[in-house]
Amino acid sequence: MDALRDIAWAKLNLTLEVLGRRADGFHELHSLVAFAGVGDTVEFTPQDGLDLRIEGPFATALDGGNLIVVAAKAAKAQIPDLTLGRFRLVKTLPVAAGIGGGSADAAAALRLIVRANEGVLTEAAAAALAPEIGSDVAVCLKSAPALITGRGEIVDPVRGFPPCGVVLANPGVGLSTADVYGALSAPPLDAAPDGTPPLDFAGDFDRLIEYASQRGNDLEPVAARLAPEVGQALAALRRLDGARLVRLSGSGATCFAVFATPRAALRAATVLAQSKPDWWITASMLGDPKAG
Repeated sequence: MDALRDIAWAKLNLTLEVLGRRADGFHELHSLVAFAGVGDTVEFTPQDGLDLRIEGPFATALDGGNLIVVAAKAAKAQIPDLTLGRFRLVKTLPVAAGIGGGSADAAAALRLIVRANEGVLTEAAAAALAPEIGSDVAVCLKSAPALITGRGEIVDPVRGFPPCGVVLANPGVGLSTADVYGALSAPPLDAAPDGTPPLDFAGDFDRLIEYASQRGNDLEPVAARLAPEVGQALAALRRLDGARLVRLSGSGATCFAVFATPRAALRAATVLAQSKPDWWITASMLGDPKAG
């Protein structure tokens, strides 16, 4: 069989509220998530055994472990007759960057395993496996705008997400998620949060900006203390013409600016790249990249 191919889309937390530390050690989250039209490439050739080859500009930044193998082994443990095979990951997203790279890679691997094992591993079964692999894998599996709660494994689709543009900028530093959450020192969660009502932006860009502007990323001040480059990236993005929302994504260190259109984002990214040639900078659409 020829190699199957999928894209591990970059995940952006437009908002990230940490409601408290749970008794199980995880943090209770409330976060609006969307996906940029850039990502790693994952290829899969079904065959006996399990193998992973990593290449690309950020391949050497990985420490040898990867959630693709974890996802494949978890699926095989659930269904012993499952066919696995050889994976090839082209790592084009920065590592330890707050954009769900490892989780998105695992989600793409699960989608490919489902395609290669039609009728054996269902999409529903893959979705049930996702939270066991990582908190962000569930939302990355769909790679569509969503409101995530719990530790990130509860995913509620967002309707009417308006088409818009985004500039992503990473100043070249990595931030450990564990380190950032550890430095946050969130208080214990007193009680389970109330249910989250459905979110519908009705295709209105201004409504999206209004919603996100009223909610920040609670990890942003902590990340900026641990890596001052985060503050520099945020300041540079705020100076871009047309930037309507500027935030740190996840635990960082990737920051982003939202624009009304992908064309405006591309112009801004070109300007930023001229002044920051050593940063990882890219522009794309924001929302559901599969629909583009």
